[in-house]
Amino acid sequence: MRPELLERSISKLGKDFEKIDWKYLKTSPGDKREKTQLWPGRADEDVMICVYKGKEMLESFHRQDFFFFNFAYQGDYSALSYLSNNRITIHENECYIGQPYAGYSINDSGEEEKIIVGVLIQTEAFFRTFFHVLSSDKHLFEFFLTPQINEFSEEYIRLQFEDTFSVRNLLELMIVEYAQQKEDTQSILRPLTLALLMEVAREYKKSVPQESERTLAEQIVQYIGENFDHCSLQDIAKHFSYHPNYLSGLLAKELGKTFSEILLEQRMERAVSLMKGTALPNSEIAALLGYTNSSNFYKAFREYYGVAPREYISKTNLT
Repeated sequence: MRPELLERSISKLGKDFEKIDWKYLKTSPGDKREKTQLWPGRADEDVMICVYKGKEMLESFHRQDFFFFNFAYQGDYSALSYLSNNRITIHENECYIGQPYAGYSINDSGEEEKIIVGVLIQTEAFFRTFFHVLSSDKHLFEFFLTPQINEFSEEYIRLQFEDTFSVRNLLELMIVEYAQQKEDTQSILRPLTLALLMEVAREYKKSVPQESERTLAEQIVQYIGENFDHCSLQDIAKHFSYHPNYLSGLLAKELGKTFSEILLEQRMERAVSLMKGTALPNSEIAALLGYTNSSNFYKAFREYYGVAPREYISKTNLT
């Protein structure tokens, strides 16, 4: 990429940032809750790229109705997080990933110019287009899904990327594309955003402390949870270098369940979470869970819970 093109694009988006018309959810008179920032992009945009370039940014504390990925592209910046209840510092090449409705504000000033690159993703588009690359990790699955079930969730993810080259390259491509918008810009941004989130998933997995004393059966359950959309007993046997019959017997002995029962349990738990927490149709949920068609998903769900998906969700919402 030509450096002058990137520099012009960063400069353009930096100026555009100052013109963004930030809108907030209207509240009733006397409502003292923090204000909620609404999606600032066009309605037909799934992904919006924002660039802040300057020495001082003092946002008022707020919530937002979209997911965001803020990357310290140049310099460090400070922010306020409701969860931490204090000021945190995001260092250069680190990112802060926020959930919808989580309290947050950039609150920073200093002598050095800083550049913060923000990737904003509409909530519905996130679940429809990007969530599947993150759903295999239990912790990431819960992080991104929780605010859809509990709007008062205050979690965030802060990551330092080991391979900054790949992440910066992806962000630079997104910056240039968004600054020079064309009719197919969103079609270009979606796969770039998907690649960025895959980098997030990879880095997050490395950042989570691994339990060194887990039994083989526990490791297998985790592996199933991370690959439930395409997992087979033969895959597990190959991964752990054991014969399938040995692993089948091990699971039955230590957990009292077969591989198929564990896989079904993992899929059904995810199915319920997705149906409660997203607006995805059951056909898309079935595909996310690894079912080749909706009929197989409906059949498995009814056999597991005793009722059809819609009936199950209706009953649990009443309790």
